[in-house]
Formats: sequence, structure tokens, C-alpha cells
Amino acid sequence: MQTHLAPEFQNTHEGRDAEAILRKCVHCGFCTATCPTYQLLGDELDGPRGRIYLMKQVLEGAEPTRSTQLHLDRCLTCRNCESTCPSGVQYGTLVDIGRQIVEAKVERPAGERVKRWLLKEGLTSALFAPAMKLGQAVRPLLPATLRNKVPPKPATRAHFWPTRQHPRKVLLLLGCVQPAMMPNINSATARVLDAAGIQAVVADGTGCCGAIRAHLNDHEGGLADMRRNIDAWWPLVERGDVEAIVMNASGCGVTVKEYGRHLAHDTAYAERASRIASLTKDLSELLPELLPKLKPKLRSLRNRKLAFHPPCTLQHGQQLRGGVETGLRELGFEVGLAPAESHLCCGSAGTYSVLQPKLAYELRDRKLAQLQPLAPQAIVSANIGCIQHLQSGTDTPVRHWIEVLDEALPA
Repeated sequence: MQTHLAPEFQNTHEGRDAEAILRKCVHCGFCTATCPTYQLLGDELDGPRGRIYLMKQVLEGAEPTRSTQLHLDRCLTCRNCESTCPSGVQYGTLVDIGRQIVEAKVERPAGERVKRWLLKEGLTSALFAPAMKLGQAVRPLLPATLRNKVPPKPATRAHFWPTRQHPRKVLLLLGCVQPAMMPNINSATARVLDAAGIQAVVADGTGCCGAIRAHLNDHEGGLADMRRNIDAWWPLVERGDVEAIVMNASGCGVTVKEYGRHLAHDTAYAERASRIASLTKDLSELLPELLPKLKPKLRSLRNRKLAFHPPCTLQHGQQLRGGVETGLRELGFEVGLAPAESHLCCGSAGTYSVLQPKLAYELRDRKLAQLQPLAPQAIVSANIGCIQHLQSGTDTPVRHWIEVLDEALPA
């Protein structure tokens, strides 16, 4: 694809990066067949190929409109199209650049601006935890739209963290919303690693991985979050105190693995960001080496029959497929995938379910309909957003897979 950048983009990092990505696109349309929003809306401009066309126009100097912005907003950034693309087009990077440029040129309605500001500041704020506790206390009284975002109060065990010391140590990012919404995911991770002889360490001063602000077009705010985490982790990494940085939320995992790309143009952070990215692993990547140590310790499996929903950030963003299912099966669980459309997004997509609720709930119900024939005792996933979003549409328990594994180990 030939692209002639407008003068205002010719000497910018964003313009050059976008141009390099656009050169790969041959407009074959394979991506359209696996795009969730195109499947729902049937509009070419609500698929990757159409959005690429819109972004190309803007980069060549066309003035974006509110319609341009809406089509880019409707993209889930699930990156299913990247898994489908035969040319290796980095659509996720391109849409981030496109949204950033359009955001600067098209003013949003006041209501949208307020909602997006509340999301990026509220979800990453220290006030989020007490607000979540209040929401859990009055959860039965909340309207359905809010109740769907508030999980029940966690059990006491959710706050039990192992205290044993181990020579092997890994860093664990607690995340911004996970400690308040579902603290058991983090403590269960620490307990399972402890059972395998690995100590989970948390560095003071860390917070949101940067994804929330970045996906809400606060590019500089997202980069600031990334730099803060790098500063907090770096002393432990530099001394060699930890062997890896482990992510139990696949959305955080795909972001931290891309710190090197996000900060490539920052001379003060580029090298450290690249090192952090290379050390980052999704929790599922540790499973093969954990299995021999965990298998002899397993007791009766309370929830043996599971349906696994692989988050887009795991299977498309990180390109990790099959690891969770294979590991859990080896441990004695019965694990099934949706018989069709297991590659499609559930509609959570970070803040997408708040900003685009109609599309998000349609995708949720479509995903649950595909999982229902498996008749599982529990649905498991690997990202808190997917877990809470799916749980809002079913009475079947939806858990993180590490929680189910933790329950099978001695207390």
C-alpha cells in the first residue's frame, strides 16, 4: 500500500511507525472475517480494513470527523486481525497511533470526555479500593449496569499471602483494579508459586501497567505509568534478585511485554524498557515447569470440568495458545474450549464494556452461548476484565484458572 504522509506527520515517530505498518497491508480482507465488530455490524468501516483506510486518509492529510472517531472507538483492540493477517500487519500499534491523532483533532461531546476522564483517573486511583468496598456493601441495591461491574465481597482466604522464603523469586504486578475487585487472583498466584518453590515478590510503587490510559488516548499518561513501574522494578532486576516478571492478567502481560516498543524513542528508558519486556512472562508460561512440583500435591478437584475462555490479550496479543488447557489437563482437569468462535473477543476489552456497552453485551452473550454446550462446573479465563464481564451474564462461576488450581492444593 502506497502512503504519502502529510507534512505534519513526515518527521514524527508516530508518522514513520504508521507508514511502516501501512506498507505491509495488501488489503486482502482476511482480517474482516475474524473481526468481532464487523461480525456484529456488517460495516466495512467497523472492520480492520475499513479502519486502516480511514487512518490512512488522516495520515495523508484528510480532516478526521466525528464519524472517523466513532469507527475507531468501536474497535476492541482485540488484535484477532493480527492473528489472521498473512502479512504480519501490526494493527494494534496502528490503531493506537490513529486514535491518538484523531483524538487531538476531533473534540468529543462533554459527557464522553467526563466518562473517559473518570475511567482513566478513577480506575488507577488509590480511592478505587474504598469505592469498590462500598459498592460491594450495597451491591444488591445497585442498578444492573453498576452491579455487573462489582464482584461480590471476597472470602477471607483471598488475603492470605504465603510467608515462606525461596531462593527462586519472581516479581508479580498486582495491577490497578485487581487487588480491589478480585484479590484472590493475586494471593492464589502467590500460593501456587509458593507450592512450587517460587517466591512472589511485589515492588513498592508499582500500579497500572499503562494500558488504561493508553487505550483511552492519554498517551503521555500511559507512558508515565510505564516509566513508574520500570523505576520500581529496576533495582531488583539490576541486582539479579528476580528471574522474571510474572503477569496473571493477560491484559497487563501484553502491555508490559511491549514496554520496549512504547518507550523505544525515550533515550532515558529505552534500554531498561526493553530489558523489562524481555523478562516478562504470562503466568501460563511457567506452567510446564510447575507441573512436576504441583502434581504430587493435588488433592480432590472440586471443580474438575472446566470451560476455558482464552482472552484476546493472551491468544492474539501475546500469541500464547494451548498452554493453559494443556497444563490443566495434565493436572487432571477436564478442559474444553468453545466449539466455535473460541478466537472471538468476549466484549470486555478493558474499558470497552463501559464505553460501548451494547456491543460488549452482545459479544458477551454470544461467547456464553458458545460455552454453554460444554456444561462446565466453572468457566475459567486469564484476565480479570473477561472474568467479571462473563460473570455478569451467567450463573456458572467464572474464575481465574490459577484460583481453581489453588483450590486443588492443600491449604
